[in-house]
Amino acid sequence: MTDGQTPAAPFGARLDSVFGSRGHLCVGVDPHPYLLEQWGLPANASGVRSFGLTVVEAVAASGRVGIVKPQVAFFESYGSSGFAALEEVLSAARAAGLLVIGDAKRGDIGSTNDGYAAAWLTPGSPLEVDALTVTAYTGVGALDGIVAAATAAGKGLFVLSATSNPESRALQTARTPEGSTVSRLVAEEVAAHNADRTRLGDFGLVLGATKRLDDYGFTPEALRALSTTPVLAPGFGFQGAEFTSIPHVFGPLAPDVVVSVSRSVLQHGATGLAGALERDSAALAEVIA
Repeated sequence: MTDGQTPAAPFGARLDSVFGSRGHLCVGVDPHPYLLEQWGLPANASGVRSFGLTVVEAVAASGRVGIVKPQVAFFESYGSSGFAALEEVLSAARAAGLLVIGDAKRGDIGSTNDGYAAAWLTPGSPLEVDALTVTAYTGVGALDGIVAAATAAGKGLFVLSATSNPESRALQTARTPEGSTVSRLVAEEVAAHNADRTRLGDFGLVLGATKRLDDYGFTPEALRALSTTPVLAPGFGFQGAEFTSIPHVFGPLAPDVVVSVSRSVLQHGATGLAGALERDSAALAEVIA
């Protein structure tokens, strides 16, 4: 969105603007090998490039969707040529005025996080995105460097807290000595970075739409305390979550959820994608005004 220049507004403000103008739907750019085959594309870097650019074009043309989320793994699997394809897709999405969330799930400590920040969050970088998914299981404090870089560049982060995969439960519901779940501890430490905001902060959480958040320690009071924290919610479509469940699952956070869909719309192919986006955006607008 910035063409290599530092954005005029921080990520949270830009996300809020997209919510108001184009809604909450986010389309995952996930070129699974089986989808490449369905689309008649080769399983190589050329295929994922064509796939990604077609998705970006359809989203931009829809006028009702303003967020895309390329899944880095599907490009990375083809090595340097896959990353070159990803760079083109990211550039096209940002040039089209879309908000781009890089689904890379990076995260480490110290200078390693500085390297991730330089790659993904630096204006003008070939891999520049508007926000990046990161992990915090080396401790939320270990993300301080990447948080600082994001703040300086007007970028955002979405930190994994209660993820949609079933294997996450034992770890993320584990209790700290103080009695909090690991998931809630991560959420509260991330939300502290948004404490100076009256609307959306720049630092959000990944909370799976297939979860019962109270099982993860998120009482109604805990959710209300996260009121300036945006949520990236996977799990819709193929994983079983429905748009109508959003108010029940996310409670007071529902108005600030980025609703991520991928295979459920991508399966319709290049010719059917526009119609799928229209249907999903209309259905979602009935749930989140």
